[in-house]
Amino acid sequence: MKKDPDINLIKNYLLQKQDKGQAPQTINLHLNAIKYFYREVFKSNAVIGLKFAKTSKKLPVVLSRSEIEKIINSIENRKHKLLISLSYGAGLRVSEAINLKIKDINLEELTIHLKNAKGNRDRITIFPEKVKIDLREIFALRDRNDYVFASERGGKLTERTAQKIFENALKKSEVSKDATFHSLRHSFATHLLENGVDVRYVQELLGHQNIRTTQLYTKVTNPSIKKIKSPLE
Repeated sequence: MKKDPDINLIKNYLLQKQDKGQAPQTINLHLNAIKYFYREVFKSNAVIGLKFAKTSKKLPVVLSRSEIEKIINSIENRKHKLLISLSYGAGLRVSEAINLKIKDINLEELTIHLKNAKGNRDRITIFPEKVKIDLREIFALRDRNDYVFASERGGKLTERTAQKIFENALKKSEVSKDATFHSLRHSFATHLLENGVDVRYVQELLGHQNIRTTQLYTKVTNPSIKKIKSPLE
């Protein structure tokens, strides 16, 4: 059965992936799968003349453990400090942090069930035991359906508010890197790899569809490069 591809349909499908914020590597994966399907299943020789999504060549901004500590310690507001600590300690996107509900956190197992995360997929991630007491106190006398980081005016914090909390803490800490809230997630991934965690487990914790997206962090944490001494004496 021979059938030629509908280029406009394929293009719109890939654009929807892009609108949802999926990584270029993931969009490329879908495009290659479509090409394979038409070539092998429909036996079509028609050219699907769509350009691959450009993959980012930039390395992520990663904060060191001491820089993370400085940023967290510069925050006086207890709820704000927990927001930044948990976002780093669990590798959360800003949207995931503000949408987090009490029922999503398992204090005993130190896990978080993220629902309808990026790409409308659920995933499980971890969080550090050191924030367990603070979380337990926040949860006291509150409904399981409440947001963990509720706004004082009701509902949840906005993404901009969460980003501003990080920006203020970064400035106050005097850490000079051009970091953003998302750098907490980059740092989470890099530090796990430095601790010897297998890249596929890191991929699962981050919720990356494509292993290549996770492998970008191996360039940041390459131990072989860090062992090389500059020739300048």
